Amino acid sequence: MHRKLLFALLISINVVFSQNTIGTTSISEGVYDGYTLFTSHTETYLINNCGEVINQWTSSFPPGNAVYLLENGDILRAGRTSSSDITFGGQGGVIEIYNWEGNLTWQYFYDTPMMRQHHDIYPMPNGNVLILAVTRMTNAEAIQAGRNPAELSETDLYNEQIIEVTPVGANSATIVWEWNVKDHLVQDFDNSKDNFGDVGLSPEKLNINFLNGGSGASNWLHFNSIQFNPVLDQIIISSRNLSEIYIIDHSTSTAEAATNSGGTYNKGGDFLYRWGNPQSYNQGTEADRQLYGQHYPYVIENGILDAGKIIVFNNGNGRNPMFSEVFIINPETDSPGVYTYQSNTAFGPVAPDYIYSNSASPTDFFSGILSSAQRLPNGNTLICEGINGRMFEITPNESIVWEYINPVNSNNGTVSSQETEPSTFANTIFRSLKYKPEYAAFIDKDLTPSDPIELNPDLSACYSLSISDFEQFDISFYPNPTKGSIAIDSNKTIDKIEAYNTLGRKIIESNTKAIDLSNQSNGIYFLRIYSGSNNVSKKVIKH
Repeated sequence: MHRKLLFALLISINVVFSQNTIGTTSISEGVYDGYTLFTSHTETYLINNCGEVINQWTSSFPPGNAVYLLENGDILRAGRTSSSDITFGGQGGVIEIYNWEGNLTWQYFYDTPMMRQHHDIYPMPNGNVLILAVTRMTNAEAIQAGRNPAELSETDLYNEQIIEVTPVGANSATIVWEWNVKDHLVQDFDNSKDNFGDVGLSPEKLNINFLNGGSGASNWLHFNSIQFNPVLDQIIISSRNLSEIYIIDHSTSTAEAATNSGGTYNKGGDFLYRWGNPQSYNQGTEADRQLYGQHYPYVIENGILDAGKIIVFNNGNGRNPMFSEVFIINPETDSPGVYTYQSNTAFGPVAPDYIYSNSASPTDFFSGILSSAQRLPNGNTLICEGINGRMFEITPNESIVWEYINPVNSNNGTVSSQETEPSTFANTIFRSLKYKPEYAAFIDKDLTPSDPIELNPDLSACYSLSISDFEQFDISFYPNPTKGSIAIDSNKTIDKIEAYNTLGRKIIESNTKAIDLSNQSNGIYFLRIYSGSNNVSKKVIKH
């Protein structure tokens, strides 16, 4: 093939891929080679970096909202029931487990006129499940808890609750632990009530009359995340409406969790730590506020960059101008799990250790609701810009090495074709999580990729990259360009070779160290070469 023609063809391939509007819209060397899990409408997808589906699960319920891949290959998923008793953004009501093959093995409803699961759940190491829920408090109960009656705009008030359940059979559970925020309130409005006190000297309690500019509606707190830290046996909570995160002790009994004593840290169910909006406990002003409607704070796992620190997606909702960020904060501690605090001050740190934003154009990176950020084993960060259905991965130097746009209409499940503008349909994602290839869930599972979710996909640029980041091949292949047969020489056993055309369609497969393109048209092809759990892709030319 003439050199100028070859150059033009390569440019055309890059142009075609650059026009991708949904699915994997960009990919570069340095992307972490894992599998990404997310839910849209009634479907849960596990995809590779090319956007190809590794597995898919179907529920009868839209998200409610979190989903996790368990170590045995099952998924734990929250679903949204049709209940109209307790309604607000993020409502759920049912928790389900599906096995790898897609069969429903457990379904538990936490949905009555008096209580409802919402937003988050969490799979505990012992097989139990943490569930985030609201329960109703009557206005009379709220007033007894010290709420100013003038700040009650609806007929009830929501208490935020966390329960831990042990799954039983196919549709039951036993509650083994419980925590309620209503047991940890303080107020300085009504001195006739038992919880009357000095809010500024009670940072371990929640001021029932701090509304952060809100209206006093039933859903005054809007907790949107619960994450468990197994190292410290602590739970980290996010309150979107108050723009704060809290840490509580999980080692307590249920009885202790309703008090201010007991447990490993001897504070019962009181807050061990809080951060983001110190005016909530009279230790600052709006100028000291740092969080704005945040989502998904969690403690970064051991062995990963910034382990032990908290990463959180700071949505930026409610400030002017509105833009989103990713924070990493490092709480000061006196000993593991015991947070440094000086009386009559705000919890530290004064500022995050790290902030990611779109420095060139801050308002271009904005999701007022939903969203997440996850630190990956190679130091990259996976960011989910939930309102726009966008997931992207950045390196430590903040280069974007992967971008994916959800092609599924989150309202009705309709799947769009490549080159559809994502702004023309709703494609929101609550959260996305990326799992390493060595994760236990993948042992003895068929991870053969199938077609991407979007219709008429174009994967040409994806196959021009090595997509194995965790172990590289020492490999050569010849001749290239070729008139037909290509031989592979490698330091590893070759299990399989697949050849793909520039549209991403597999056109031939070989189980030897050679593959023959004699019957294919002249042009560019991509070889995917497999060895054990590793694979690499290489570009070849036939002429």
